[in-house]
Amino acid sequence: MPQLRCNLTISLDGYLAGPNQSVENPIGEGGRHLHDWAFTLAAFRKEHGLEGGEVNASTQIIEESTANVGAVIMGRNMFGGYPGPWRQDPPWTGWWGDNPPYHAPVFVLTHHPRAPLVMQGGTTFTFVTEGIEAALVQARAAAGQRDISLAGGARAFQQYLAARLIDEINVSLVPLFLKAGERLFDNLGNAEHRLEQVRVIAAPGVTHIKYRAIK
Repeated sequence: MPQLRCNLTISLDGYLAGPNQSVENPIGEGGRHLHDWAFTLAAFRKEHGLEGGEVNASTQIIEESTANVGAVIMGRNMFGGYPGPWRQDPPWTGWWGDNPPYHAPVFVLTHHPRAPLVMQGGTTFTFVTEGIEAALVQARAAAGQRDISLAGGARAFQQYLAARLIDEINVSLVPLFLKAGERLFDNLGNAEHRLEQVRVIAAPGVTHIKYRAIK
């Protein structure tokens, strides 16, 4: 059965992004270092249209994150730009240029309507104002028998986890203290959330822990 999966990187003190996020600094102060383990990998560079790079134990994580993915869900902050209604002067089209690395339908959670945005490489951003379950229904219809990737950010992840809709979580834990910013595992309500640890991979600069949600 198709699953809702997510791959997210956090600091040792639990932050998905550092403080003072902005258009100029989308992952916050110090947040870019969360992903140093990925930037040099050949698998990561290939996804972003770059050549070269290395292969190590983290390569498997990058390759798995896109394998069998038929659709993607992300929050408004993950898509980026600015808060409030969408502007047209010029329109915000994401962080990734004309050819985003998703190559699949992407459903963006937002409070503000916007027409679908068709990009190069097979990526179309559809903006969903009806909430997380509506976005999941649309993503499942688009994905068919393939899985759905929940790309982030923290608030989108928290909503789906609190609603017990996530099937699999891969947390990449980096030995870095950000001390402030946006925590991944906040705002989950009072209900108990149980995860089963199914794998640990130690790699240079990061430890990857895969969990299966117990529903």
